[in-house]
Amino acid sequence: MSNNTSGKKAKVGFFQKIGNFFKNIGTYFKEVFSETKKLTWPSRKEVISYTLAVIGFVALMALFMWVLDLAFSNGVSALASIKIGG
Repeated sequence: MSNNTSGKKAKVGFFQKIGNFFKNIGTYFKEVFSETKKLTWPSRKEVISYTLAVIGFVALMALFMWVLDLAFSNGVSALASIKIGG
């Protein structure tokens, strides 16, 4: 048999795997920090308007859900009060 290793990957040692793991973590955080530098933050006026829009929408949906709950509870009560047969 010949010792032809062409086409086979070299065996990676334990410490090399650990080193690659921490190297990859370092690369990940470098990329994250470079991406956060590209962020644009909303102005104070935009944050206030977005917040008010969300609060308004939540209040509107709460009112809608309350009306539905009231209607369904009255409907179920009306159905429960019906007497069938004498």
